[in-house]
Amino acid sequence: MATTDRQTATLALAHALSAAERGLPVIPLSATKLPALRSPHRDDPEPVLCRGECGMPGHGVHDATTDPAGVRALFAAAPWATGYGIACGRPPHHLIGIDLDTKSSTDSLAALQHLALLHLFTIPETVTVLTPSGGRHLWLTGPPDVVVPNSASRLAPGIDVRGAGGYLVGPGSVTAHGAYRLAPGTAELSPAPCPGALLRLITPPARHPAPPSSSRPPQGQGQGLVQFVLAAHEGQRNTRLFWAACRAYENGFGDELADALTSAAVQAGLPEREARATIASAERLTTGRPGR
Repeated sequence: MATTDRQTATLALAHALSAAERGLPVIPLSATKLPALRSPHRDDPEPVLCRGECGMPGHGVHDATTDPAGVRALFAAAPWATGYGIACGRPPHHLIGIDLDTKSSTDSLAALQHLALLHLFTIPETVTVLTPSGGRHLWLTGPPDVVVPNSASRLAPGIDVRGAGGYLVGPGSVTAHGAYRLAPGTAELSPAPCPGALLRLITPPARHPAPPSSSRPPQGQGQGLVQFVLAAHEGQRNTRLFWAACRAYENGFGDELADALTSAAVQAGLPEREARATIASAERLTTGRPGR
């Protein structure tokens, strides 16, 4: 191994040990950003469903550990590692990564800011990692009883979410495309709690049995959402309608309330076509359906 390679590997281990000391489970990564250790079951004649129960390393994010001896052992088994991954969704931090990509034609940071405006939450100051491509990773923490899945551009084009079963490339890692580094001013921060409204957006809604076609939403709740839209002033009509429609679809009666919400938005001064388009956007975001 060349001297430069040895230095890179030594620095990767040092950064990984530092992260592990802060309670962040880590694994070694290769320059491709993939786990550095290959599966011990790769030559088995039949597929094996193993998440490390065999006791061998090479199970990707399932190898992640905060134990210093364990971290050293993983890196000793992968001396070619040039970086490290941080497992998301694991205690004690239950890390959630918001990956703002720059490869998309969409401005992902602007898209996140737009979602924050629509859903009335503030993007908190938190640990931010700058990527070699010009993107950034925002580190947030989630509650222990909520499982956040991984997703790619579901929240908005160019915004990926790293949750349970996923990992983030740690700052100080070196890849084939460059180094990951902490954004200025965030090194001393702790990961901020994920805003409740954002957490609801990145967590799939609970599955409810489809109600009979003749059913209606609970009177109080449905009417409350309609009144919320009716009370909208100029400049907040679309935002209120989108928020109300998301809540209706999350609670399983969006289709039944759509016409009433449209009527309320029109009375508040929103064109009907725009109102229906907003409701369709809320349906797509909360249910994954294409929208009406």
